[in-house]
Amino acid sequence: MDIVRTTKRGLRTLDDLDMWRTAGTLVAMYGIDQAAFVAAQRTDALLEQGDTEGYFVWKRVTGAIEDLRRMKPAEDEPLH
Repeated sequence: MDIVRTTKRGLRTLDDLDMWRTAGTLVAMYGIDQAAFVAAQRTDALLEQGDTEGYFVWKRVTGAIEDLRRMKPAEDEPLH
């Protein structure tokens, strides 16, 4: 999944919209818990490869998935 853009200065980046789209796509594909695991695996792999820019991009995606997880109502919580 290539979600990263290269800036004019050669830095790789991810805008907020793409971050949330990526997080949402992963959740739709894998479910919330597995999406967090997949994103964390990707984050770890990039760090192991020494790809710090990619690591920080995927760290943002992982954070967005965690935010979505916190927003999910508990099973016993009534929906409005």
